[in-house]
Amino acid sequence: MTRRPAAIDDESLIAALRLAAGRDPVPGHVPATARAAFGLRLPGAATALPVAAPAPRGVRDGGEERLLRFTTGGLTVDLEVTSMDGLVDLAGQVSPCPEEGTRVEVRTPHLTEARELSATGQFAVTGLPPGWFSVVCHRPGQVPVVTSWTRIRP
Repeated sequence: MTRRPAAIDDESLIAALRLAAGRDPVPGHVPATARAAFGLRLPGAATALPVAAPAPRGVRDGGEERLLRFTTGGLTVDLEVTSMDGLVDLAGQVSPCPEEGTRVEVRTPHLTEARELSATGQFAVTGLPPGWFSVVCHRPGQVPVVTSWTRIRP
């Protein structure tokens, strides 16, 4: 007679069998989170993907800021990410310098901050919660450019 190891109780075995059979119910928060994430997409937008950002010359690495670069179709979005007191600050620049009326949105799953770009293509957003973010660049008469989602940890 073969016996099961004492460490596996009946409830654990049944749960493991349900998982293996694909019959384990989806937790209630998962569909709601999936719908919220789906609502954040921008159909028709061009996606700017991350590329290596060169380290600035003459600056020591203090470990407190991070440089990110995203590019697509001749447009580059550079971001400097700084964390302080559990919140995140973003300073960015869009290049080449976009035309007047260009604006950016810094999006998190819970809020969106919109900014008009300066004449040199710069913008800043402070006091963001740590977590996932994406930047959308809206240029007059062109499709929006959206960066891939990136996670910021404090």
